[in-house]
Amino acid sequence: MSHISGVSRSVITTGVKEIKSGDPEILSANTPIRRKGAGRKPITETQPGIKEALNHLVCEATYGSPENPLCWTTKSLRTLAEELQKEGFRIGYRKIGYLLQEMGYSLQTNQKMNQVGEAHPDRNEQFEHINQKVKKFCAEGFPVISIDCKKKELVGNFKNTGAEYARKKQALKVLDHDFPLPELGKAAPYGVYDIPANEGFVNVGISADTAQFAVASIRNWWYSMGIKRYPSAKRLLITADGGGSNGSRSRLWKTELQAFANETGLEISVCHFPPGTSKWNKIEHRMFSQITKNWRGRPLETLQVIVSLISATTTSTGLKIQCQLDENRYEKGIKVSDSEFDSLRLVGDEFHPNWNYTISPLYD
Repeated sequence: MSHISGVSRSVITTGVKEIKSGDPEILSANTPIRRKGAGRKPITETQPGIKEALNHLVCEATYGSPENPLCWTTKSLRTLAEELQKEGFRIGYRKIGYLLQEMGYSLQTNQKMNQVGEAHPDRNEQFEHINQKVKKFCAEGFPVISIDCKKKELVGNFKNTGAEYARKKQALKVLDHDFPLPELGKAAPYGVYDIPANEGFVNVGISADTAQFAVASIRNWWYSMGIKRYPSAKRLLITADGGGSNGSRSRLWKTELQAFANETGLEISVCHFPPGTSKWNKIEHRMFSQITKNWRGRPLETLQVIVSLISATTTSTGLKIQCQLDENRYEKGIKVSDSEFDSLRLVGDEFHPNWNYTISPLYD
Protein backbone atom coordinates (compact mmCIF):
# COMPACT_ATOMS: atom_id res chain seq x y z
CA MET A 1 0.00 0.00 0.00
CA SER A 2 2.89 2.35 0.71
CA HIS A 3 4.24 1.75 -2.80
CA ILE A 4 0.82 2.24 -4.45
CA SER A 5 -0.31 5.28 -2.50
CA GLY A 6 3.02 7.00 -1.87
CA VAL A 7 2.18 7.28 1.85
CA SER A 8 4.92 6.35 4.30
CA ARG A 9 4.70 2.96 6.04
CA SER A 10 4.66 4.56 9.47
CA VAL A 11 1.53 6.55 8.62
CA ILE A 12 -0.18 3.45 7.23
CA THR A 13 0.74 1.48 10.36
CA THR A 14 -0.69 4.22 12.59
CA GLY A 15 -3.91 4.19 10.55
CA VAL A 16 -4.28 0.44 10.88
CA LYS A 17 -3.85 0.69 14.67
CA GLU A 18 -6.52 3.43 14.89
CA ILE A 19 -8.98 1.29 12.91
CA LYS A 20 -8.32 -1.75 15.10
CA SER A 21 -8.77 0.32 18.25
CA GLY A 22 -12.46 0.78 17.45
CA ASP A 23 -12.46 4.23 19.08
CA PRO A 24 -15.72 5.85 17.86
CA GLU A 25 -14.25 9.35 18.16
CA ILE A 26 -11.35 8.47 15.86
CA LEU A 27 -13.56 6.61 13.37
CA SER A 28 -16.24 9.31 13.24
CA ALA A 29 -16.77 10.93 9.81
CA ASN A 30 -16.69 14.35 11.49
CA THR A 31 -13.24 13.81 12.95
CA PRO A 32 -10.52 15.67 10.99
CA ILE A 33 -8.02 13.41 9.25
CA ARG A 34 -5.15 15.43 10.69
CA ARG A 35 -5.01 16.04 14.42
CA LYS A 36 -5.23 19.66 15.54
CA GLY A 37 -1.83 21.26 15.47
CA ALA A 38 -0.29 18.49 13.34
CA GLY A 39 1.55 19.04 10.06
CA ARG A 40 4.06 21.63 8.93
CA LYS A 41 3.70 25.25 9.84
CA PRO A 42 3.12 27.65 6.93
CA ILE A 43 6.30 29.11 5.53
CA THR A 44 4.98 32.57 6.37
CA GLU A 45 5.09 31.56 10.06
CA THR A 46 8.42 29.77 10.03
CA GLN A 47 10.07 32.50 7.92
CA PRO A 48 8.37 35.83 8.68
CA GLY A 49 8.71 38.48 5.98
CA ILE A 50 9.20 36.08 3.08
CA LYS A 51 6.08 37.27 1.26
CA GLU A 52 7.10 40.88 1.61
CA ALA A 53 10.59 40.08 0.29
CA LEU A 54 9.13 38.17 -2.67
CA ASN A 55 6.70 40.96 -3.45
CA HIS A 56 9.60 43.44 -3.44
CA LEU A 57 11.36 41.37 -6.10
CA VAL A 58 8.43 41.11 -8.50
CA CYS A 59 6.53 44.33 -7.78
CA GLU A 60 6.15 46.57 -10.83
CA ALA A 61 6.97 49.65 -8.75
CA THR A 62 10.61 48.58 -8.50
CA TYR A 63 11.01 47.57 -12.15
CA GLY A 64 14.03 49.26 -13.70
CA SER A 65 15.35 50.53 -10.38
CA PRO A 66 19.15 50.25 -9.97
CA GLU A 67 18.58 48.92 -6.44
CA ASN A 68 16.42 46.06 -7.70
CA PRO A 69 18.58 42.88 -7.93
CA LEU A 70 16.37 41.60 -10.75
CA CYS A 71 16.65 44.75 -12.83
CA TRP A 72 18.36 42.96 -15.72
CA THR A 73 17.37 39.34 -15.10
CA THR A 74 14.38 37.22 -16.01
CA LYS A 75 11.97 36.80 -13.13
CA SER A 76 11.84 33.01 -13.35
CA LEU A 77 10.91 30.91 -10.30
CA ARG A 78 14.48 29.66 -9.94
CA THR A 79 15.90 33.19 -10.14
CA LEU A 80 13.46 34.43 -7.52
CA ALA A 81 14.35 31.49 -5.25
CA GLU A 82 18.07 32.25 -5.60
CA GLU A 83 17.54 35.92 -4.70
CA LEU A 84 15.49 35.02 -1.63
CA GLN A 85 18.11 32.50 -0.55
CA LYS A 86 20.73 35.26 -0.76
CA GLU A 87 18.58 37.23 1.70
CA GLY A 88 18.69 34.31 4.15
CA PHE A 89 15.38 32.58 3.38
CA ARG A 90 15.13 28.81 2.89
CA ILE A 91 12.82 28.14 -0.04
CA GLY A 92 12.71 26.16 -3.29
CA TYR A 93 11.48 27.37 -6.66
CA ARG A 94 8.30 25.24 -6.54
CA LYS A 95 7.19 26.92 -3.32
CA ILE A 96 7.78 30.28 -5.01
CA GLY A 97 5.08 29.37 -7.53
CA TYR A 98 2.54 28.60 -4.78
CA LEU A 99 3.34 31.82 -2.93
CA LEU A 100 2.96 33.93 -6.08
CA GLN A 101 -0.40 32.34 -6.74
CA GLU A 102 -1.54 33.12 -3.19
CA MET A 103 -0.39 36.72 -3.66
CA GLY A 104 -2.46 37.14 -6.83
CA TYR A 105 0.35 36.92 -9.39
CA SER A 106 0.17 34.98 -12.66
CA LEU A 107 2.08 34.89 -15.95
CA GLN A 108 1.00 37.85 -18.10
CA THR A 109 1.89 38.77 -21.68
CA ASN A 110 2.20 42.31 -23.02
CA GLN A 111 -1.05 43.86 -24.23
CA LYS A 112 -1.18 46.39 -27.03
CA MET A 113 -3.48 48.90 -25.37
CA ASN A 114 -1.64 52.21 -25.03
CA GLN A 115 -2.21 54.44 -28.02
CA VAL A 116 0.75 56.25 -29.57
CA GLY A 117 0.13 59.98 -29.40
CA GLU A 118 -3.03 61.78 -28.35
CA ALA A 119 -6.36 60.02 -28.81
CA HIS A 120 -8.76 61.63 -31.29
CA PRO A 121 -11.38 63.73 -29.44
CA ASP A 122 -14.21 61.90 -31.25
CA ARG A 123 -12.80 58.45 -30.61
CA ASN A 124 -15.53 57.24 -28.23
CA GLU A 125 -18.31 58.80 -30.31
CA GLN A 126 -17.04 56.94 -33.38
CA PHE A 127 -17.08 53.65 -31.48
CA GLU A 128 -20.66 54.33 -30.47
CA HIS A 129 -21.56 55.25 -34.05
CA ILE A 130 -20.08 51.98 -35.33
CA ASN A 131 -21.83 49.98 -32.61
CA GLN A 132 -25.24 51.48 -33.39
CA LYS A 133 -24.83 50.93 -37.11
CA VAL A 134 -23.73 47.30 -36.65
CA LYS A 135 -26.73 46.63 -34.41
CA LYS A 136 -29.10 48.17 -36.96
CA PHE A 137 -27.75 46.14 -39.88
CA CYS A 138 -27.80 42.89 -37.86
CA ALA A 139 -31.38 43.54 -36.71
CA GLU A 140 -32.45 44.02 -40.32
CA GLY A 141 -30.68 40.84 -41.44
CA PHE A 142 -28.06 42.55 -43.59
CA PRO A 143 -24.42 41.34 -43.68
CA VAL A 144 -21.81 43.07 -41.51
CA ILE A 145 -18.15 42.29 -42.17
CA SER A 146 -14.91 43.24 -40.45
CA ILE A 147 -11.93 43.41 -42.82
CA ASP A 148 -8.17 43.71 -42.58
CA CYS A 149 -4.94 42.37 -44.04
CA LYS A 150 -2.87 40.21 -41.71
CA LYS A 151 0.85 40.91 -41.67
CA LYS A 152 2.75 39.40 -44.57
CA GLU A 153 4.24 35.98 -43.86
CA LEU A 154 7.49 34.59 -45.21
CA VAL A 155 6.90 31.46 -47.28
CA GLY A 156 9.47 28.74 -46.62
CA ASN A 157 10.99 26.60 -43.91
CA PHE A 158 11.29 29.49 -41.46
CA LYS A 159 10.80 29.49 -37.71
CA ASN A 160 7.22 30.23 -36.70
CA THR A 161 6.51 31.57 -33.21
CA GLY A 162 4.99 29.11 -30.75
CA ALA A 163 5.39 25.43 -29.96
CA GLU A 164 3.52 22.19 -30.54
CA TYR A 165 3.87 18.70 -29.09
CA ALA A 166 6.44 16.37 -30.63
CA ARG A 167 8.67 13.52 -29.50
CA LYS A 168 11.48 14.59 -27.21
CA LYS A 169 14.55 15.83 -29.06
CA GLN A 170 12.66 15.64 -32.37
CA ALA A 171 11.89 19.31 -32.93
CA LEU A 172 11.43 20.47 -36.52
CA LYS A 173 14.63 21.84 -38.04
CA VAL A 174 14.17 25.20 -39.77
CA LEU A 175 16.44 27.71 -41.50
CA ASP A 176 18.79 29.65 -39.24
CA HIS A 177 17.92 32.99 -40.88
CA ASP A 178 14.79 34.90 -41.83
CA PHE A 179 15.79 36.36 -45.19
CA PRO A 180 12.98 36.00 -47.77
CA LEU A 181 13.49 33.34 -50.42
CA PRO A 182 12.97 35.04 -53.83
CA GLU A 183 11.53 31.90 -55.40
CA LEU A 184 8.86 31.61 -52.66
CA GLY A 185 8.27 35.23 -51.68
CA LYS A 186 5.70 36.35 -49.14
CA ALA A 187 2.01 35.69 -48.53
CA ALA A 188 -0.50 38.46 -47.77
CA PRO A 189 -3.59 37.00 -46.06
CA TYR A 190 -6.52 39.42 -46.43
CA GLY A 191 -9.38 38.52 -44.12
CA VAL A 192 -13.13 39.08 -44.19
CA TYR A 193 -14.96 38.23 -40.96
CA ASP A 194 -18.75 37.90 -41.07
CA ILE A 195 -19.68 39.21 -37.61
CA PRO A 196 -23.28 37.92 -37.22
CA ALA A 197 -22.52 34.53 -38.81
CA ASN A 198 -19.14 34.00 -37.06
CA GLU A 199 -17.62 32.90 -40.36
CA GLY A 200 -14.40 33.95 -41.99
CA PHE A 201 -12.86 34.15 -45.43
CA VAL A 202 -9.18 34.67 -46.20
CA ASN A 203 -7.81 35.61 -49.59
CA VAL A 204 -4.10 34.74 -49.65
CA GLY A 205 -2.36 37.08 -52.06
CA ILE A 206 1.15 36.83 -53.47
CA SER A 207 1.36 40.43 -54.67
CA ALA A 208 1.08 43.88 -53.10
CA ASP A 209 -1.57 44.76 -50.51
CA THR A 210 -3.41 47.41 -52.52
CA ALA A 211 -6.96 48.78 -52.55
CA GLN A 212 -7.68 46.61 -55.58
CA PHE A 213 -6.54 43.54 -53.64
CA ALA A 214 -8.70 44.56 -50.66
CA VAL A 215 -11.88 44.91 -52.71
CA ALA A 216 -11.03 41.76 -54.70
CA SER A 217 -10.92 39.90 -51.37
CA ILE A 218 -14.36 41.25 -50.40
CA ARG A 219 -15.65 40.31 -53.86
CA ASN A 220 -14.31 36.75 -53.49
CA TRP A 221 -15.96 36.47 -50.06
CA TRP A 222 -19.29 37.68 -51.46
CA TYR A 223 -19.43 35.17 -54.31
CA SER A 224 -17.99 32.30 -52.23
CA MET A 225 -19.92 32.76 -48.97
CA GLY A 226 -21.82 36.02 -48.63
CA ILE A 227 -24.40 35.70 -51.41
CA LYS A 228 -25.27 32.19 -50.23
CA ARG A 229 -25.97 33.31 -46.67
CA TYR A 230 -27.62 36.63 -47.63
CA PRO A 231 -29.33 35.94 -51.00
CA SER A 232 -31.81 38.83 -50.66
CA ALA A 233 -29.42 41.39 -49.14
CA LYS A 234 -29.51 44.88 -50.60
CA ARG A 235 -27.06 46.48 -48.19
CA LEU A 236 -23.63 45.64 -46.77
CA LEU A 237 -21.78 47.21 -43.83
CA ILE A 238 -17.98 47.14 -43.70
CA THR A 239 -15.96 47.99 -40.58
CA ALA A 240 -12.31 48.68 -41.37
CA ASP A 241 -9.13 50.30 -40.10
CA GLY A 242 -8.50 53.91 -41.00
CA GLY A 243 -5.28 53.25 -42.89
CA GLY A 244 -3.64 50.75 -45.22
CA SER A 245 -5.12 49.45 -48.45
CA ASN A 246 -8.65 50.07 -47.13
CA GLY A 247 -7.87 53.47 -45.59
CA SER A 248 -10.44 56.22 -45.20
CA ARG A 249 -8.38 58.59 -47.37
CA SER A 250 -7.77 56.15 -50.22
CA ARG A 251 -9.48 57.27 -53.44
CA LEU A 252 -8.73 53.94 -55.11
CA TRP A 253 -10.41 52.06 -52.25
CA LYS A 254 -13.64 54.00 -52.73
CA THR A 255 -13.43 53.74 -56.53
CA GLU A 256 -13.06 49.97 -56.34
CA LEU A 257 -15.98 49.77 -53.90
CA GLN A 258 -18.10 51.73 -56.41
CA ALA A 259 -17.28 49.15 -59.07
CA PHE A 260 -18.21 46.36 -56.65
CA ALA A 261 -21.50 48.10 -55.78
CA ASN A 262 -22.34 48.50 -59.48
CA GLU A 263 -21.55 44.85 -60.10
CA THR A 264 -23.61 43.42 -57.22
CA GLY A 265 -26.31 46.05 -56.74
CA LEU A 266 -25.37 46.34 -53.07
CA GLU A 267 -25.50 49.61 -51.18
CA ILE A 268 -22.18 49.57 -49.33
CA SER A 269 -21.74 51.43 -46.05
CA VAL A 270 -18.27 51.79 -44.53
CA CYS A 271 -17.26 52.71 -40.97
CA HIS A 272 -13.58 53.27 -40.22
CA PHE A 273 -12.08 52.91 -36.76
CA PRO A 274 -10.44 56.05 -35.33
CA PRO A 275 -6.66 56.45 -35.67
CA GLY A 276 -4.64 54.13 -33.43
CA THR A 277 -7.54 51.76 -32.62
CA SER A 278 -7.13 48.99 -35.20
CA LYS A 279 -6.85 46.36 -32.45
CA TRP A 280 -10.54 46.94 -31.67
CA ASN A 281 -11.49 45.64 -35.10
CA LYS A 282 -13.42 42.38 -34.60
CA ILE A 283 -11.36 40.45 -37.12
CA GLU A 284 -8.22 40.92 -35.02
CA HIS A 285 -9.35 38.96 -31.96
CA ARG A 286 -12.15 36.89 -33.47
CA MET A 287 -10.28 35.44 -36.46
CA PHE A 288 -6.64 36.44 -36.94
CA SER A 289 -5.70 35.50 -33.36
CA GLN A 290 -7.23 32.04 -33.89
CA ILE A 291 -5.31 31.54 -37.13
CA THR A 292 -2.07 32.44 -35.36
CA LYS A 293 -2.82 29.91 -32.61
CA ASN A 294 -3.63 27.18 -35.14
CA TRP A 295 -0.37 27.46 -37.07
CA ARG A 296 1.92 28.22 -34.12
CA GLY A 297 5.20 26.34 -34.23
CA ARG A 298 4.65 25.19 -37.82
CA PRO A 299 6.84 26.42 -40.68
CA LEU A 300 4.76 27.94 -43.49
CA GLU A 301 6.70 26.05 -46.12
CA THR A 302 4.39 26.59 -49.11
CA LEU A 303 1.35 28.64 -50.08
CA GLN A 304 -0.69 25.44 -50.05
CA VAL A 305 0.35 24.81 -46.44
CA ILE A 306 -0.77 28.34 -45.49
CA VAL A 307 -4.16 27.86 -47.17
CA SER A 308 -4.64 24.47 -45.48
CA LEU A 309 -3.73 25.73 -42.00
CA ILE A 310 -6.04 28.73 -42.29
CA SER A 311 -8.91 26.57 -43.58
CA ALA A 312 -8.45 24.16 -40.67
CA THR A 313 -8.88 26.91 -38.06
CA THR A 314 -11.93 26.42 -35.82
CA THR A 315 -13.02 27.46 -32.34
CA SER A 316 -15.33 26.11 -29.64
CA THR A 317 -17.77 28.91 -30.50
CA GLY A 318 -18.22 27.55 -34.03
CA LEU A 319 -15.88 29.70 -36.12
CA LYS A 320 -15.31 28.36 -39.63
CA ILE A 321 -12.94 29.82 -42.20
CA GLN A 322 -12.78 29.38 -45.95
CA CYS A 323 -9.49 30.19 -47.61
CA GLN A 324 -8.29 30.48 -51.18
CA LEU A 325 -5.15 31.48 -53.04
CA ASP A 326 -5.18 34.67 -55.13
CA GLU A 327 -2.41 34.51 -57.74
CA ASN A 328 -3.32 37.81 -59.41
CA ARG A 329 -0.79 40.63 -59.51
CA TYR A 330 -1.92 43.99 -58.15
CA GLU A 331 -0.13 47.12 -59.31
CA LYS A 332 1.00 49.76 -56.84
CA GLY A 333 0.65 53.51 -57.27
CA ILE A 334 -2.59 53.66 -59.29
CA LYS A 335 -3.97 57.22 -59.23
CA VAL A 336 -7.62 58.27 -59.36
CA SER A 337 -8.33 61.56 -61.14
CA ASP A 338 -10.58 64.26 -59.69
CA SER A 339 -13.21 63.76 -62.38
CA GLU A 340 -13.25 60.01 -61.78
CA PHE A 341 -13.56 60.47 -58.03
CA ASP A 342 -16.29 63.09 -58.38
CA SER A 343 -18.36 60.63 -60.41
CA LEU A 344 -18.68 58.26 -57.44
CA ARG A 345 -22.11 57.95 -55.86
CA LEU A 346 -20.72 58.53 -52.39
CA VAL A 347 -22.62 60.13 -49.51
CA GLY A 348 -21.04 60.76 -46.10
CA ASP A 349 -22.86 60.36 -42.80
CA GLU A 350 -23.67 63.46 -40.76
CA PHE A 351 -21.13 62.33 -38.15
CA HIS A 352 -17.57 62.29 -39.50
CA PRO A 353 -18.34 61.77 -43.20
CA ASN A 354 -14.64 61.09 -43.77
CA TRP A 355 -14.91 57.98 -41.56
CA ASN A 356 -18.51 56.98 -42.28
CA TYR A 357 -19.99 56.94 -45.76
CA THR A 358 -22.22 54.96 -48.11
CA ILE A 359 -21.57 54.08 -51.77
CA SER A 360 -24.67 53.28 -53.81
CA PRO A 361 -24.80 51.49 -57.20
CA LEU A 362 -24.77 53.84 -60.17
CA TYR A 363 -27.20 51.52 -61.92
CA ASP A 364 -30.20 50.74 -59.69
